[in-house]
Amino acid sequence: MPSKTLRIPTPDGLADAFAAFPDGGGRHPGVLMYPDGFGVRSVLREMARELAGHGYYVLVPNVFYRHGPAPVIELPEYIGEDDRAAVFARLMPLIEAHTVDRVLRDADACLGFLSAQPEVDGGPVAVTGYCIGGLLATRTAAARPRQVAALAAFHAPVGADGPDALAGITARVHFGHAEGDMTPDALRELDRALDAAQVEYSSEVYPGTVHGFTMADTDAFDPAGLRLHWERLLSLLGRALAGG
Repeated sequence: MPSKTLRIPTPDGLADAFAAFPDGGGRHPGVLMYPDGFGVRSVLREMARELAGHGYYVLVPNVFYRHGPAPVIELPEYIGEDDRAAVFARLMPLIEAHTVDRVLRDADACLGFLSAQPEVDGGPVAVTGYCIGGLLATRTAAARPRQVAALAAFHAPVGADGPDALAGITARVHFGHAEGDMTPDALRELDRALDAAQVEYSSEVYPGTVHGFTMADTDAFDPAGLRLHWERLLSLLGRALAGG
């Protein structure tokens, strides 16, 4: 599976990114994949390659590029419970500094860069993300509806900006929640907001999962949850993106 490291020009500098795409030439639907808070690393690159193998050009940006290239902080090969406190103590200042204004400036840069790649077709793209990356994907889809045809977010705080923040979404949507990520009331409020947006969507709790269940390099990993994630994601992209 062809892949490469790229530099995306943004108003605040060059963002490093990883891209994977199908072999054999041609042009393919684009997918902007936002990583979880741990950032771009081996597991995200493998997930991008997996998705590219289904016929998509996948771009994974380092959203913390203002603080340095990925990996922005040193990570253990396997992120267990004993490591989380120390890792998050270093990550939280980066996450807190990543304001909505920064998110949308970067989103414009990433969407423009993705669409300009010679391997990407000229149609709308999909955005997907994990944990905090799912929130970034949701903000991107809401702010740039003409460019985004599909939105998927997994174990993500997608309701963090309030129901009104979802009103701009026109993309087809899938939200896959871990058990305990959202209260029943919060889930109902989220579904009401998606109903009000009049979009095609699914929003479901993946049984037996905990927050972070898609990430194979953490102790939250759930193989069944990851498989269900792929089923839902590929189904969504197949419906929303021409040629997928």
